[in-house]
Amino acid sequence: MSESLYERLGRSEGITQIASDAVDNHLANPIIATRYENATANVEELKNAAATFFIAGTGGPDVYKGRNMAEAHKGMNINATEFMAVLDDILTALSANNIDQRTQEEVLFVLYSMRGEIIGV
Repeated sequence: MSESLYERLGRSEGITQIASDAVDNHLANPIIATRYENATANVEELKNAAATFFIAGTGGPDVYKGRNMAEAHKGMNINATEFMAVLDDILTALSANNIDQRTQEEVLFVLYSMRGEIIGV
């Protein structure tokens, strides 16, 4: 039996590190960093929420209790360039954590499927 996406991403520990790295990448990315300046959550809360979302979404044991993508991004008017910057940051985090190409592509597919719930809402 093949490993689940959750397992291939390093289970909870690995995904938590990937999410932390991705948020750090977002904060350093000039295309989207300003989106986080007025965030109501602090950086650790953002990292925890991202990790929980990823863990739950990949078949792990965590239950995500946050808002869905459309609710979380409503009124932000995120554009395609910003969306792609987020995906690039996540791919960079995956690479930095030695996630294989096939698994990166699977994560990218899942994230890209949320595009309509994020861009321009």
